[in-house]
Amino acid sequence: MIFHSASKFNQRLLKQDARNSKMLFFALVTGILCGLMGAIFRQTLDWIGEFRVFLSGFLSGFGLFEQVISVFLTMLFVFIAVYLVRRFAPEASGSGIHEIEGALDEVRPMRWKRVLPVKFLASLFSLGSGLLLGREGPTIQLGANIGKMVKDVFHQPDEENNPLVSTGAGAGLASAFNAPLSGIIFVIEEMNGHFKFNFFSVAAIMIGVGISDIVVRLLVGSESIIHMKVFTFDDETLLIYFALLGFIFGIIGAFYNSLLLKVVDVFKRMELSTILIAIVFGGLISVIGLYSPDMTGAGYQTIFNVLGNSISLQFLILLFLVRFFFSILSYGSGAPGGIFAPLLTLGVIMGMIFGISINDLFPGSVTDPGIFAVAGMAAIFASTVRAPLTGLALSVEMTSNFELILPLIITVAVASVTTAMLGNEPVYTSLLKRTLENSKIDPVARSD
Repeated sequence: MIFHSASKFNQRLLKQDARNSKMLFFALVTGILCGLMGAIFRQTLDWIGEFRVFLSGFLSGFGLFEQVISVFLTMLFVFIAVYLVRRFAPEASGSGIHEIEGALDEVRPMRWKRVLPVKFLASLFSLGSGLLLGREGPTIQLGANIGKMVKDVFHQPDEENNPLVSTGAGAGLASAFNAPLSGIIFVIEEMNGHFKFNFFSVAAIMIGVGISDIVVRLLVGSESIIHMKVFTFDDETLLIYFALLGFIFGIIGAFYNSLLLKVVDVFKRMELSTILIAIVFGGLISVIGLYSPDMTGAGYQTIFNVLGNSISLQFLILLFLVRFFFSILSYGSGAPGGIFAPLLTLGVIMGMIFGISINDLFPGSVTDPGIFAVAGMAAIFASTVRAPLTGLALSVEMTSNFELILPLIITVAVASVTTAMLGNEPVYTSLLKRTLENSKIDPVARSD
């Protein structure tokens, strides 16, 4: 009897080991596919940007005609992006991160056959238009749907749905920013209430994220996304300034989330036509882009220009206000795209405003205001997404400022506590609640 029981126990262990080994293998497959997707997506976006620069240069001698063509292209891109989403896959609008969380909770469908092509193509047009949206939202949702696709194509059991979807989401973030640690932390922190946590599921995420980052680095490059000075930190008296900056961002984050949700609700009630959205948003983006290109797009070039210390304090304030409100309007339009990059840009701008102001009030107290720009990236992420560890990891990985971990911890801690005390709920939690309330799709519908 004892021998028989031991034999059955060993069989169960062998079966469990085989199942876990399979899951890790398919996590590897998911990571490879996510890396390929991320590399192609980023490269295509670069080509679109180069095409628009070439076209602008080609038409530079035609005066008003050049501006008309630019406005028309922007409107056309916005129209195509919104039309594709509305017509074929409404869940592909925005970043789609709340859709992933809903899918992990089995209250939202994951229709990867629709979402993968629609999200990919529509995002290229929306990001190529100049809307203030980031590439990380699309790559995260695409990655999660790749995980679901791998599970379905290889006929894996239903319990493998959660770790493979989570693996794809983390790999998608890593592929957008060359930030593998952030991809791992993001899933564990932001999706902790939706992610089934155990040793092998975490191992799957690490494998998928790691291989995704390797593929992207081989195909696109391994440079830091944000090129800036690498700071040292040896003056603990500055920590009080970092704490103050965190407090400011706690308030900003609460206001940002509140306004974003109000705008989403208003646009939902207005039910604007696709053509009207293209005209209004395309027109607005074109006008502000003609005035200052730094006020449009995800913000990578804006960050570079801001960190160059060549922009006056007055214009930095104007730049922050314009990008603050237009990033919210861009997301509210329903076009596909993330808010991570626009938020990080806002963090850099406000960090520079803060650093310059501190130097004006206390001359010589700060050698370079850019040190607060790094902290601003982490703080605004902590106060809006309410994922302080992810914000900290992203700001460090994207700028290579590993020596700033201590002041960043202080900043994100104060920002997180402040925004929580103000009653600010994580933005994706709020968006998921609204999606479920307004959804016309059967919440437990299966993939088509």
